[in-house]
Amino acid sequence: MIKGVVRNSPLPLYQQVKKNLLDLMRSGEIPSSGKIASERELVAQLGVSRITVRQALKELVADGQLQSRPGKGFYTTARSGRGHELEVVRSFSEMALANGSVPGTKLLSLDVMEPPEDIALGLALEPGAKVVHLKRLRLLDDLAVSVTQDWLPATLVPTLAMLEWNKSNLSLYAELRERYAVIPLHGQTRLSAALAEPDEAELLGLTPPAAVLVVDQIAYGAGRIPINMTHSVQNPKTYPLRLSQGTASFAQ
Repeated sequence: MIKGVVRNSPLPLYQQVKKNLLDLMRSGEIPSSGKIASERELVAQLGVSRITVRQALKELVADGQLQSRPGKGFYTTARSGRGHELEVVRSFSEMALANGSVPGTKLLSLDVMEPPEDIALGLALEPGAKVVHLKRLRLLDDLAVSVTQDWLPATLVPTLAMLEWNKSNLSLYAELRERYAVIPLHGQTRLSAALAEPDEAELLGLTPPAAVLVVDQIAYGAGRIPINMTHSVQNPKTYPLRLSQGTASFAQ
């Protein structure tokens, strides 16, 4: 049974409808390749307009979660299982909203510092150069899902440390684009498994010893200039990742 909408929620009605449908897909209540309720049925069940329902369905189709079958309705796809696409050049907040979730942030620490050697090397920094180090607890629908650290060259983002990260749910990549005209274009990702450190386990609500997924990423801007390094420790139960694969042609 689909949940109702909350009229006074900061999340738009169509996003609530989208999220509620995603929850049904992820729980298995709507199976893979299963048919969802019709527009008319959703309007009646939720008490919202047809425009609201259509916008939610349109986004689910665009996200690859639903497919429209002319004359038959909307059906879930193989991608509809629980999981978040792993993308270097798309922010946590953008991915959360695309999946119908509400992103959240709790600031853990913020420093301007001389970086460790591996960070300085990864960001191609000159000796003595400093970085902005941002450590945050990331949340989805108020549930802790990852402990994330970011390092950025201080000269690239001179006022980043002055922003009110603990008061606003700021998106790092949105700030890079809008405040500094810095646009991540491509990047590299390394995945590994580890046991959570005691403080990480506590933040993520895990009981040690607890296995976590570690995601290390580096994002590049124009001219393949490194602009950001990220180290994220994720709870695989609350924040599973999904990798899309396909065939590609390679020059011999």
